[in-house]
Amino acid sequence: MRDQDPTGSRPLLIACALAIERLALRTGARGAQGRATVLRTGMGPGNAARALGAALADPSLRDAAVIASGFCAGLAPGMRPGDLVVATRTRGGEHTTVTDLGTLCIETSALADALARAVPGRRVHTGVLIGSAHVVRGPERAALHAGGAIAVDMESAVTLRTALRVGPRPVAAVRVVVDAPEHELVRIGTVRGGISAFRVLRAVLPAFHEWHRSLPLPRR
Repeated sequence: MRDQDPTGSRPLLIACALAIERLALRTGARGAQGRATVLRTGMGPGNAARALGAALADPSLRDAAVIASGFCAGLAPGMRPGDLVVATRTRGGEHTTVTDLGTLCIETSALADALARAVPGRRVHTGVLIGSAHVVRGPERAALHAGGAIAVDMESAVTLRTALRVGPRPVAAVRVVVDAPEHELVRIGTVRGGISAFRVLRAVLPAFHEWHRSLPLPRR
């Protein structure tokens, strides 16, 4: 039987790109039982890599478990704004090849179950979360889905790859769909789908802490 971390002695770092994502996560943190550092990296894979590397250089975050979070574009038909995506692995982003298998995420079934309890009534999808250096629309969205991905964002793949490059640690990615095949948005926050996604993102912190508490203790 593995040792677990009921006291949260392993730090938890939640990385997001946008100010509105950080606002949602920090607002949700007020009612959550547990502590986490919410890092705004800035948009795009380059900014994500730089910000994550700098954050993990802090000795207080040396062993941190890392969750990449925020909004994403859903790729599968039938997805709607406010649906949740739990990555089984992340793939793509900067400096990858067609043979790259990506980053395997940890305890995804437990995380998906925790999210279903934290945000009842919202669908939780699990599968490959792929990275892109630009906003994905139309035919490219369909092509990525045909390649096996269920959702796309710009930072998750690079965030988790950078975290593991710094040192071994549990990693996960949880995104809220703000843009989907039948619900394409022009700007986040200006339509109903953006508001729905914000409310869901604000409610995920209890599930993140439940996942965090279930993790093995870091080796010293």
